[in-house]
Amino acid sequence: MDFEKLVPVMRKLALEAGDKIMEIYDGPDFEVKSKSDDSPVTAADEAADALISAGLKAHFPDVALVTEEQSDSHSLEASSFLIVDPLDGTKEFINRRGEFTVNIAYVEAGTPKAGVVYAPAIGRLFYTLADGRSVEEKGPFDKDTVGDISPIAVSTPDNRALMVVASKSHRDQATDDYIAKYGVKDMTSAGSSLKFCLVATGEADIYPRLGPTMEWDTAAGDAVLRGAGGELVFFDDHKPFTYGKADFRNPFFIAYAPGVLLAK
Repeated sequence: MDFEKLVPVMRKLALEAGDKIMEIYDGPDFEVKSKSDDSPVTAADEAADALISAGLKAHFPDVALVTEEQSDSHSLEASSFLIVDPLDGTKEFINRRGEFTVNIAYVEAGTPKAGVVYAPAIGRLFYTLADGRSVEEKGPFDKDTVGDISPIAVSTPDNRALMVVASKSHRDQATDDYIAKYGVKDMTSAGSSLKFCLVATGEADIYPRLGPTMEWDTAAGDAVLRGAGGELVFFDDHKPFTYGKADFRNPFFIAYAPGVLLAK
């Protein structure tokens, strides 16, 4: 993959999809439909998916593409692929809480090598550069010209006083019980893949997820986290997280800054 070409394309498509999403978000009430798994979907999901898919296919026609809104038709055989969640945090979108994201990533041999996470309602844009390092770009965002970017890096954690981030819409007792195993200074909640980015910027030290997710939910945030020096591991055995599973389903995981002493 030519990352010098890939990164600007991903960034531009994420920004364009963000515009589409915000047109609907800021407009009158929108219809909420249910997919086959009973998860919600809106016109914003579908419009962003169509825009991103068309753009990626035009620029990278020979690279396999997986998107959430077209997942029923996928049978992945490629070891390298682009993977998209056009609107992660649909519940945050429906409830107009703002913490939803556009996610585009490139996976190679099971590892996310590049990714962009854009939260249009709160104006935060994170992505990996061609060399794999992660940055946050400050708005306003021009689609063709990169603005002010700052390198991001995970924290140096104090295991007696950790900052924990957890899901806003999917918090449960099992997660709380696991968090209780740590020395916690404070906790915050966030929607969508923003949780990965909060660990990547050092705003949080650890994000445990003891609930169902799909690969398109995590790949872009995972890429940003890894490019900032963070790690994502399987919950059960703490081995490095991998992608390309036949059904795209993720097991439980822990995203964290190295130096956090992981509990069993």
